[in-house]
Amino acid sequence: MNINNIIQTRKNFINLISDLDIDQLNQIPEGYNNNIIWNFGHIIVTQQLLCNKFSGLPLLIDEDILDAFRKGSKPEKKISSEVLEKLKSMAIANLEALKEDLEKNKFSEYHPYTTSFGIRVNNISEAIAFDAMHEAMHLGYVMAQKRALLS
Repeated sequence: MNINNIIQTRKNFINLISDLDIDQLNQIPEGYNNNIIWNFGHIIVTQQLLCNKFSGLPLLIDEDILDAFRKGSKPEKKISSEVLEKLKSMAIANLEALKEDLEKNKFSEYHPYTTSFGIRVNNISEAIAFDAMHEAMHLGYVMAQKRALLS
């Protein structure tokens, strides 16, 4: 299970958005149904649900973050700079916590889940593998959104 790939994807994500202001991050580019900050929050929430929730472990995110960025949600209000900073700090910290929990063998159970991609996730190893793919897809999506915003 290579969590380092996910960590690098998140570092790339943070670097990609670092030159955008909060208004740009909240803007929904023409032709899209969400914005850059939603995609960033969404990857953080999805990892927590895939890895922690389905393993019976506590989530490391607040309920308001969960509700704002979970699958099926959409940008309904402007996200503040404070929330952005919170997301940035959680981005790597939550993955470091995942590494520690793996080392402590905290993932003894897993409730299987079928993703919206039609992929059945049966254990924590499969959850991490799916999450890596999911985060890379959203990074590519945000690269396209950024090009649309700046053109």
